[in-house]
Amino acid sequence: MSSTTRTAARRPRAAVAMKPDAAAAVLAPRSLAALAEVCALAPLPVLDDFTTDRARAALADAELLVTGWGCPPLDENVLAAAPRLRAVVHTAGSVRGHITEACWDRGIEVSSAAAANALPVAEYTVAMILLSGKRALERARDYRAERRRDDWLRTSPEVGNYGRTVGILSASLIGRRVIELLRPYDLRVLLHDPYVSAADAAELGVRPVELAELFAQSDVVSVHTPLLPATRGLVSRELLTSMRPDGVLINTSRGAVVDQDALTDVLRQDRIRAILDVTDPDTLPSGHPLWECDNALITPHLAGSQGNEWQRLVDLAVHEIGRWAAGDGFAHPVRRERLAFLA
Repeated sequence: MSSTTRTAARRPRAAVAMKPDAAAAVLAPRSLAALAEVCALAPLPVLDDFTTDRARAALADAELLVTGWGCPPLDENVLAAAPRLRAVVHTAGSVRGHITEACWDRGIEVSSAAAANALPVAEYTVAMILLSGKRALERARDYRAERRRDDWLRTSPEVGNYGRTVGILSASLIGRRVIELLRPYDLRVLLHDPYVSAADAAELGVRPVELAELFAQSDVVSVHTPLLPATRGLVSRELLTSMRPDGVLINTSRGAVVDQDALTDVLRQDRIRAILDVTDPDTLPSGHPLWECDNALITPHLAGSQGNEWQRLVDLAVHEIGRWAAGDGFAHPVRRERLAFLA
């Protein structure tokens, strides 16, 4: 019997739990139809409060939860109301907001679409690496202001991407995908990740270096480390001031990984450039001095999945549910012992 036939014959009872606006964005009719092929969904609207009578009724029957942004925590009280629950499939990246110790103690299996969400972040990062090498944004700004082209035969030898050094901070899912996407280009790639062995680095095609060397030797440093107690403020004033003149810091991870006050000071000194898809807080106050830095490009956390890219998250979730229902297990499991190293 094919896996498709087995899956169709065994559709686990499931409920959907996330914020209503997340559901409106991610669960288009096509997505709901695809989910309904692999599981028996409880009637909508989605659950965003597990204390209601409707939620308690859905939880009582659910073998599986399809979760998304804004899912409430699955604590002991919620699990007590869900005696049949055996698995959670998350249609976004991090599960830290809703998967609790009680879930692991209960032995609930967890899957995440972090791998799918990593792709657009990596694509954005690579695009910004290449654009920053050509000084595309700065030169476009000058072109608009002056209404004339610069003399391309007199372009500085610092402009361009041939032979540039890119430093990757953390071989996370996104960091690894960035490394993979950079392979066709004439770039030298350095990596700092204390959990990656020399053999693993060689397999990735990068040179492992200490943190200080990563910042001192790279033309571009791209931050991909998750925000953990040990990584808060990891990108320090000392590291920022050690960067090459006109070096570029790209952060698509979490704003608090970078010492933002130090970064602001270094940018105001016009020492380096920065491309920031995240800040601390994620929406900067209107009077924050970073807004006044012409050498900082600040985007509104747009690197992750948006628009038609949400379909990729649901496609992965549907595939995971089909595998799990067929007894094949998750292809993208989240392990309790790895959670301390994940975003």
